[in-house]
Order: sequence, then structure tokens, then C-alpha cells
Amino acid sequence: MTETVRTGGCQCGAVRFRIHGALGRPSICHCRMCQKAFGGFFGPLVTVKGETEWTRGEPSYFQSSINIARGFCPACGTPLTYKHPGGLEIAIGAFDDRADLMPQIQVNFAARNAWVTEIFDQPVHEDADFYMRQEAVISFQHPDHDTAVWPQFPDA
Repeated sequence: MTETVRTGGCQCGAVRFRIHGALGRPSICHCRMCQKAFGGFFGPLVTVKGETEWTRGEPSYFQSSINIARGFCPACGTPLTYKHPGGLEIAIGAFDDRADLMPQIQVNFAARNAWVTEIFDQPVHEDADFYMRQEAVISFQHPDHDTAVWPQFPDA
């Protein structure tokens, strides 16, 4: 039987992880702490059931409440983890492959922004020239896979 291994990390590549084993149910949390921690409308997370191995760097933690510590990259600030007495959850967007991590449940729905259920009904910006110009931008973001050496962190 083949072990399931998932990889991911922060935007700059200073923190990378490998998950050995299964993941739990992906979710989005609408609580105010998740909104602030992610700087967004909600916090997209998936429970880790297997072992988490930090393959480059480790997150720094902020104790956001008596039971919760939130991990983030100390170099670029990417939100990475949600540690609670029952275990660990990792930000869905931090995984290299997110295709099968569609949230299956929403929690703290009463705390949502009232308009959050309508945001995908808004018009789509389809300016082809705009997207072509974006493709020409030189990105310093870490690629969605592990590399032997990443230019921003040659000693990591």
C-alpha cells in the first residue's frame, strides 16, 4: 500500500511541509479570528490526520486565544496552521496541490460577512490584455513543488 504524501509551504519558500498520511475534512471558518488571521472573508483549512514534517523552516506562532495558536511564515507572513487541543489544521491555499481540497463544511456561519454568499455572482473581469501583462511580471513566489535550492533561501 502506498503512503499518501502531500507537500506545501508559504509564499516565499522559507517554510515547507510534507504531510504523511490522510487529511481530514476541508472546511472554511467564518469567525472573526479566521477573517483577521487570513486577511480575508474566511479561513480555509483542512485537518491533518497524519504526521506533519517541516522540511524547510518552521512556522512562528501567535496565540490567538486560550486554546488556539496560529502558525505563519516568519519571513513572508503567509498563514499556515491552526493548532488546537484536538490537533492541527493547515491552510488549504498552502498546499501545492489543492484540487481535491474543496471545503465540505462551513463553520461559524453566523459570523460571516452578510454578502459572502453573493461574491461569486459578481461580474468577472475578462480583459485579455491585462492577463497577458500579468504573465510578464517577474514573480518571487516559491513554485508549487519542492526544489533542491530556492534562490531566496540558498542556505535553507
